[in-house]
Amino acid sequence: MISRTRAMGRCGSKRHDELRLAKLKVLTIPYQYVANRAILQLTIQVMKRRPKLCVVTTAPIVVQFFLLPHLRQLVATFDVTLVANRDCGPLLGDLSSTVRMVVVPVERQISPWNDIVAVVQLFRLFRSERFEAVVSVAPKAGLVAMLAGFMAHTRYRCHIFQGEVWASRTGLMRMILRGADKVIATTATEVLVVSASEREFLIEDGILTRERSAVLGGGSICGVDTTRFAPNPAARKRLREQFDIPETATLVLFLGRLHREKGVLDLVTAWVQIAGHDPSLHLAIIGPDEDELVPMIRTVVGSVLASRLHFCGLTREPEIWMAASDILCLPSYREGFGNVIIEAGATEVPVIASRIYGIADALIENVTGLAHEPGDCDGLAKCLSELAGDPQRRTAFGQAARSIVIKKFEQSRVIERYADHFGHRCNVGPEN
Repeated sequence: MISRTRAMGRCGSKRHDELRLAKLKVLTIPYQYVANRAILQLTIQVMKRRPKLCVVTTAPIVVQFFLLPHLRQLVATFDVTLVANRDCGPLLGDLSSTVRMVVVPVERQISPWNDIVAVVQLFRLFRSERFEAVVSVAPKAGLVAMLAGFMAHTRYRCHIFQGEVWASRTGLMRMILRGADKVIATTATEVLVVSASEREFLIEDGILTRERSAVLGGGSICGVDTTRFAPNPAARKRLREQFDIPETATLVLFLGRLHREKGVLDLVTAWVQIAGHDPSLHLAIIGPDEDELVPMIRTVVGSVLASRLHFCGLTREPEIWMAASDILCLPSYREGFGNVIIEAGATEVPVIASRIYGIADALIENVTGLAHEPGDCDGLAKCLSELAGDPQRRTAFGQAARSIVIKKFEQSRVIERYADHFGHRCNVGPEN
């Protein structure tokens, strides 16, 4: 009887424990639901968080001419921060609401103290923001950004090479500048180069390796908007009237930074040789005078030819000058690619340029223009004389150039290629 009572007690206690456990489960269901829902929402937020990308450059002029279309494309995938040495807000326009602007003293010239300050500021920015990617454009920007990114352990660090300052230098300065590029290549996780011939030059010189460098598509940093850069008879007529250039004149154009390494003095010397015998030949020099060359150019040209020499500083409408011109000249001593060449091509303007790496990827000799050896003023004058006196050849070169540019360098495709590449490196985008 006692054992039976004890057994019944144990059975009742077990049922009581089961009942308590069931009640407890019922009571905790709402809390489990809330917890699971919070975890789910947090997971969704993490999945939806867009990767953060920082673009570092030196001056607003780089943003204006090369980076604006990139930024417009990148904001579709990334939270984008732009770093430059001055506020680029006015240039960004409607992008100013989606691109964060940070000013850091990244100077173009060698400035040890400012460079150290820039590295420290960028290191703090990279550590606090935890960017998935840092991309630099322009040599000094590459040096400080790749060093800071390396120290901050940024996962993807990419520099875009666009021509080497040291390629046209000698002695100690060449050694210092070349060493800076070697540091960039070493501290970056990947290097992109804007032309195949420039990449080969850098590999052969020991700056890059094939494994950690690449050229996207046919090259170029931003391609050409072939709607903006196109033949425009109305704009041609309007600008020629404004600068008193006859419609029958042959207008030779230099468009870019006025600097000795761009060969602008070689162009002026060659043009003077031809213009003295060809009264229809005009020369337009468009761009910022970084080397204070304008007084020297005026002296070389002299008073007799001065009425056929035209200056205009930095322009926000280079396509208008292209449309008004008959020949573009780029007698440069160094170029990563020479984007101005394909802009001229899109406008059906033939090109005369120096025979160097970088330009070789933008100009097809005897198909879209003529080439000469760098520094060869007589060779440049010969090319000028040939094209100035042959309108049919100019037309053929121009038409061939536009066709090639549309196929290989249309801006929308070039920009999309860069954005997809960066997205792939950050595990987002169509390449995954």
